[in-house]
Amino acid sequence: MPQLWIARHANRQDFVDPRWFETADRPYDPPLSADGWQQARALAQRLAAAPIHRIYASPFLRTVQTAAAIAAVLGVSIRLEPGLGEWLHPDWMPANPARLSATALAAHFPIDLAYCSPATAVYPETETDLLTRTAATAQRLAALPENQLWVGHERSVFGAISGLVPTVPPVKVPLCSLSHLQKGSDCWQVLTLTDTTHL
Repeated sequence: MPQLWIARHANRQDFVDPRWFETADRPYDPPLSADGWQQARALAQRLAAAPIHRIYASPFLRTVQTAAAIAAVLGVSIRLEPGLGEWLHPDWMPANPARLSATALAAHFPIDLAYCSPATAVYPETETDLLTRTAATAQRLAALPENQLWVGHERSVFGAISGLVPTVPPVKVPLCSLSHLQKGSDCWQVLTLTDTTHL
């Protein structure tokens, strides 16, 4: 039966050093912090034996870096998936956030530049917009006949999970947490929900 692993990115630089935001070229696209890299490597070790065929990651730097730590252990490439991207909440950011291009990311990480997602995230987004986007992305990717890892953000992770299992209650999604789903005979089942025992 197909399996999915869904992770939130690890800790980010602006969470540990708020001053970073004041001088950053891309203030809404922070990298992982030093302890965030440690978290990402711990998650990678947890997934080292998982039969993951493909990694899809939000195009924000922190999610790509988290995915890259795992990709290095699994030996697979990363597909950039804006459908799993950050909630473009107007109270959090004044405009569509600047990010590195796919080509720029591919200079440092194993990005599959041949993949082109049909999903878009349009600023500004309401919560309904976000949940609709992430649910549609989850349903599209889950229809592929392969085991996958998705790396997203707090709300996009919840939106993706609830897009496949609508009965999942609202939950907090801690940094670098991992959920595990498996396809049953007619529906997806949650085996693990936002677990952090690897940290």
